[in-house]
Amino acid sequence: METEQKETLIRIFTAALLTAGAHIFMEAGPMKPGESLVTRLWESLPYLAAYAVISWNILIKAWKNIWRGQVFDENFLMAVASLGAFFLGFFQNGEYTEAIAVMLFYQVGELFEDYAVDKSRRNISELMDICPDYANIEENGQLVRVNPDDVAVGTLIVVQPGEKVPIDGVVVSGHSTLNTAALTGETLPLDVEAGMTVVSGSINQQGVLKICTSKEFCDSTVSKILDLVEDAGSRKSKSENFISKFARYYTPIVCCSALALSLIPPLVRIFMGLDPFWSSWIYRSLTFLVISCPCALVLSVPLTFFAGIGGASHEGILIKGSNYMETLSQAAVVVMDKTGTLTKGVFEVVGIHHSPVEDHILLEWAALAENASSHPISKSLQKAYGKPLDRSRVTEIEELSGRGIRATVDGRSVLCGNAKLMEEAGISYLPCHQVGTLVHMAVDGIYAGHILIADVIKPHAARAIEELKKQGIAAVMLTGDAKKVAEKVAQELGISRVYSELLPEDKVTLLEKITQQKKGNDKVLFVGDGINDAPVLSLADVGIAMGAMGSDAAIEAADVVLMDDDPLKIGKAIRISKKCVSIVHQNIYLAIGIKVIVLILGALGLANMWMAIFADTGVLIMAVMNAMRALFVKKV
Repeated sequence: METEQKETLIRIFTAALLTAGAHIFMEAGPMKPGESLVTRLWESLPYLAAYAVISWNILIKAWKNIWRGQVFDENFLMAVASLGAFFLGFFQNGEYTEAIAVMLFYQVGELFEDYAVDKSRRNISELMDICPDYANIEENGQLVRVNPDDVAVGTLIVVQPGEKVPIDGVVVSGHSTLNTAALTGETLPLDVEAGMTVVSGSINQQGVLKICTSKEFCDSTVSKILDLVEDAGSRKSKSENFISKFARYYTPIVCCSALALSLIPPLVRIFMGLDPFWSSWIYRSLTFLVISCPCALVLSVPLTFFAGIGGASHEGILIKGSNYMETLSQAAVVVMDKTGTLTKGVFEVVGIHHSPVEDHILLEWAALAENASSHPISKSLQKAYGKPLDRSRVTEIEELSGRGIRATVDGRSVLCGNAKLMEEAGISYLPCHQVGTLVHMAVDGIYAGHILIADVIKPHAARAIEELKKQGIAAVMLTGDAKKVAEKVAQELGISRVYSELLPEDKVTLLEKITQQKKGNDKVLFVGDGINDAPVLSLADVGIAMGAMGSDAAIEAADVVLMDDDPLKIGKAIRISKKCVSIVHQNIYLAIGIKVIVLILGALGLANMWMAIFADTGVLIMAVMNAMRALFVKKV
């Protein structure tokens, strides 16, 4: 518990004890004829002490705001209402409890609100804790701690067990597991070894890692995340903006209405020759002020969005502002890129067909023949082989542009490439019934089968599309890949609308067309990861970027970032937003509905100060507790 919260709790208990003691030991009643002010003050002293303890900070806030010209706020309303009730008790009926109760329960409501805010911040602070304090650089055989800002690109840094990876880079040596939960929401550790890319903010759990930095600290993942989190609060939703404007006009109107309620009826009664009943009408106006305090609305709406953003961040979903949270809830169409979004974006060997020799032998010939090439297909063959390559076994390597490789492996002539290469060599080849990139193999002029290489669909991609359909959201796929490949992926995932062979500008045109076709408040989302997706991400109502493997440009342009690249998080982000907005609407209806009813009763003299306290602080506590539900998103 924070120090400020502890102080508030102490004030609440102290004021409650003083009030209870005053009730027991002091006799407070209506002011007697001829009773001196000194005697009256002595009788009210314990109540005055209780009131001072519980209200001094609110009174100071109200005075400071008045001095700044910000007169009409909840502090002013509470101050006027409670002071008025206390003076009525002093000069009239001797009832001080209501004045103290107004401030007492208001402070209880503030305490609940502070707790909810702290709970939300703790979720976000898990992200803030990923910020490294230092980086280790080896100098003269010793590890020296330096500021991460001072580390240049290409520097070799050392990360020991228990330390945070300070800057994005590539592992040069070492093997370990990384805890990426604060970044991605994923509890399972990530195994890393030499050659693998690691991102800043991860926690090294086991071995010592030597990492060659690939970015400056200011451009690293951890810095970008912190910037996103810090900026989130500045982007207000329509609901928040409405409530702010509402409170700006509502509070002065309420104050004027309360003043009119305390003056007009008594003056009318005087004009009619009747007793004005000043104290009764002043009491009604004070009750009116307490009832009308907009705390529940002004506090609960931004608190709900803040809690929703905090809960989402705990799941590895970074939403850059409450405006995007609100727009997410209205999603009707989700347009997705294929490569890197629905697929892993890396080529992998997925099959070996028609080979007269064992699969691993054919794969060995292909990997050896391609060992000198940096082409992605060559790299995928070498990765699939998975063993060190003895390059001395390979001679006479000849790279044939646009066709493949000719080489001598173990004294045997090996052709490794596409159909054009086979045709040039006059070798009959067999087609494949599956979709992907084919690497045909021929050994000593005889066809030896083909190796199928394809981009692999992400494990949760099909479930992600199914989840969107359950929510009544249409899924559309855009890709620059060939039509045949795109249609195969779309079929496997259950996507009916697919557009292929698109250039970046074609994606923009298509998204504009889809956006024009939407109805009413329906919103169009775009999910992508590549640098060519940045324009489309900016154009969509909400742009969602894959954060772990995605490009910096895509993350900058996006409104929502999925830190673990899991497409299943798309549906979860939408569900979180719907829950959050639903809670906002519930709080608005609850606060306005109860206040209107009790306001009418108060104006008619049918509601006392205790009902007013319920309509204000009681509703505030209920709204805050309801807002805290937005924090819990695990099962959403």
